[in-house]
Amino acid sequence: MRMQSPYIVVIAAALLAAGAARAQDIVSGKHIAQVWCSSCHKIGSEETKAVSDAVPSFSSIGQMKSTTATSLAAFLSTPHANMPNFVLSRTEIRDVSAYILSLRKTP
Repeated sequence: MRMQSPYIVVIAAALLAAGAARAQDIVSGKHIAQVWCSSCHKIGSEETKAVSDAVPSFSSIGQMKSTTATSLAAFLSTPHANMPNFVLSRTEIRDVSAYILSLRKTP
């Protein structure tokens, strides 16, 4: 019987921890979106009410090819006309971005 390298065990543990952290980021991001964004945006695919035709849903934002973690971070950290001026921490921005990107449908 061949012994596994201790490096493989460490790498596997790190990947599992990263996956768990990402899931936690998504849950946190959804919570932040429910509190701060849901009065204007449809934030989940399970929602049936349309807030406004002029305001994009988080799902539609997630589907845009230009939407990346970097583009969301830039957008969420600068003020925009017609949006409240919420000041989110870097962690909150990362979490909301992770949630929006989790709504992306893969072909």
